[in-house]
Amino acid sequence: MGTHTSSAHGGEELRDRKASGRKRWRGAFVTGTDTGVGKTVITAAIAAALRGEGRNVGVWKPVQSGALLGRGITDAERLLRGTGLAERPEQIAPFTFAAPLAPALAAEQAGAALTMAGLLAAGEPLSERYDALLIEGAGGAAVPLTSDALVADLIAELGVPALIVARCGLGTINHTLLTAALLRQRGIPVAGVVMNEADPATSRNDPSTAANAELIERYGGLRVLGRFPWLSGEVTRERLVRAVEQHIDISPVRQMLDNARSQ
Repeated sequence: MGTHTSSAHGGEELRDRKASGRKRWRGAFVTGTDTGVGKTVITAAIAAALRGEGRNVGVWKPVQSGALLGRGITDAERLLRGTGLAERPEQIAPFTFAAPLAPALAAEQAGAALTMAGLLAAGEPLSERYDALLIEGAGGAAVPLTSDALVADLIAELGVPALIVARCGLGTINHTLLTAALLRQRGIPVAGVVMNEADPATSRNDPSTAANAELIERYGGLRVLGRFPWLSGEVTRERLVRAVEQHIDISPVRQMLDNARSQ
């Protein structure tokens, strides 16, 4: 199926990428511990903050499901509103399916077949227009993406580091450590974790919230970059940028982008 290779030797693949002449993608992949954890708002917020610093950063949603373009509710449309990028939604999300299912199943129900080669080819134009991309996944890292690949396999194929978005409340330690373990199994560097108040009531009333970030760092060897607040009402680009500046340390993301440019 195209150029995709899924194996536990992802680290070797990434190290050999430059020597083999395969395309080098620049950016970071935003994955989550689950669906609905807030990957879209975090992707838009960090991209908007980086663009506010004068960086030519774009966004890419390789595949999305659950709604069709046009009603303003898809992740691609929300990414464009949050970043102010002058792109069409179908450029940001080349593959959109109506069924609220994992991409592999949603595509199958629509009579389409997703392939790794097809996904990569669809992202090429964006990679050429921007110095780096923040790439938002679908659901979590172990979500079925094609007939024989998970989202984690796409991240390994791209050869970019991952940023994990996690909930703040009870259960997030387990979900975050398992996500990091899967990524590391495929040789994918984890740049850090962003805790997101996806459910403000749970996040603020859950007694586990105060200690979860420290425990994730201790047991996972991960760096928690901050806790993104719940934003009620209209979520503008300005509010997203301000929330990042006040609550999230994006220096590891800047460092990754600078490293990618120098290679």
